[in-house]
Amino acid sequence: MSTEEQKPTGPDLAAGIALSDLADGAMLAGHARGEAVLLARLGEEIFAVAAQCTHYGAPLTEGLIAGETVRCPWHHACFSLRTGAALKAPALTDLARYAVIREPAPGLAGGERVRVGDRLPAAPRRTRTAVATDPKTIVIAGAGAAGNAAAETLRREGFDGRVVLVGREDSVPYDRPNLSKDYLAGKAPEEWIPLRSPEFYAEQKIELELGKEIVELETARRRVTLAGGEELTYDRLLLALGADPVRLPTPGGERIHILRSLADSRALVARVDPSGTNAARRAVVIGASFIGLEVAAALRMRGVEVTVVAPEPLPLAKILGPELGTFIRDLHAERGVDFRLGLTVESVGPSDAVLADGSRVAADLVVSGVGVRPVVALAERAGLALDRGIVVDARLETSVPGVFAAGDLARYPFHVTGESIRVEHWVHAERQGQAAARNMLGAGEAFRDIPFFWSHHYEDVAINYVGHAEKWERIDVDGSFAERNVAVSYWDRGVRVALATIFRDRESLEAELALERR
Repeated sequence: MSTEEQKPTGPDLAAGIALSDLADGAMLAGHARGEAVLLARLGEEIFAVAAQCTHYGAPLTEGLIAGETVRCPWHHACFSLRTGAALKAPALTDLARYAVIREPAPGLAGGERVRVGDRLPAAPRRTRTAVATDPKTIVIAGAGAAGNAAAETLRREGFDGRVVLVGREDSVPYDRPNLSKDYLAGKAPEEWIPLRSPEFYAEQKIELELGKEIVELETARRRVTLAGGEELTYDRLLLALGADPVRLPTPGGERIHILRSLADSRALVARVDPSGTNAARRAVVIGASFIGLEVAAALRMRGVEVTVVAPEPLPLAKILGPELGTFIRDLHAERGVDFRLGLTVESVGPSDAVLADGSRVAADLVVSGVGVRPVVALAERAGLALDRGIVVDARLETSVPGVFAAGDLARYPFHVTGESIRVEHWVHAERQGQAAARNMLGAGEAFRDIPFFWSHHYEDVAINYVGHAEKWERIDVDGSFAERNVAVSYWDRGVRVALATIFRDRESLEAELALERR
């Protein structure tokens, strides 16, 4: 996955600045020997790390300092200022760190200069002292967000036992959110999509079992069986199989595309490639979900005519409320999307879709985005406790000791509201994978990260959402939708449980931190 490179700007930190120019708790972006560097001051300590997030290249000076960490303004990754370590997804790669030199400078205000020295070696990985209860083999079922993050975290935590990552797809783990965003829109090449190279997994001694599916789980024998008959025994097991897209029982459904996998996105790209012999120029998108609307935006950016058909009267109103739903509908309508709301698709033919009111919409391409269902059949056959997902405790352990679950299929206790929730967000799945990995090694920590997602619509609107509100007593809107500067607060029982923002990144970070501390 690539990041956007920033050209070094600001002061030359290799030459130095006056210490008095860097206030306590402040950050300053500059450059040193051609590299973008961030200086941060916490009391009498000063840290120097790379200035941009290793996820998508966001400028960290626009983020938030919390303790000895800095949080990314775009997608809420978290890094240690002291070591540069990537502490919370979606960033998986550490920041470079640099030597900080303080020296007398009588000619400067305060009489002291701070400058950035050479890049330091990467901080050493954590070492782990083995104990008798340590697992020897950990099997991870699912090579998506949670599974990949768990495998990487096990190695970061110093676990040197066997790690086996089993994935249904042939590809190494990849950046799934990009499939409906820049990659589908033609703004990101495919080489950006893999999270890591095959060589990375070999170096980390993470065994990849790709293109394979676990068909049987025997918890009493701590054994899983793959579709080809291969058996794997485990000491700890993580179920991170994610969710499968809902497929509508629509006549002509074999012509309907879905978007969940890299193969799905490749197929859509091929259908709208103008150099193709049968390039689609008119599309119907079934469903006004986040995926459906991101697909609509990506296709419009490629010049495809798009009609969105959905049963609800307003897109995303059940999730984001009527105010934000109206804004999103109008945003897409301004870009040429035709909405047919309050309707369903009754059938799909070779060149059109028939709607419930009898009307026909011309379509060379039909894409469905009407939601997903958690993959729980394996857990159900094995006798794990289920409740619209796999039930886990605060440590993400299932009803069977030694078996953990994370990601889209896990229903866990949410400390903010006291309810058990299941969340289908990429970053949250990664963070659950990281927490589950630590708990499989005996950390015993409660998972308290706050749900977060972002949704990108065209090139000028990104919606950040932090928290979780399945219901609310009231919604407060601060700012202007027209000016793309707004915060929408969701309140339940007198508590703000979620916040959606457009171009108020710091406010989103502050809300996440406040919810964590509840």
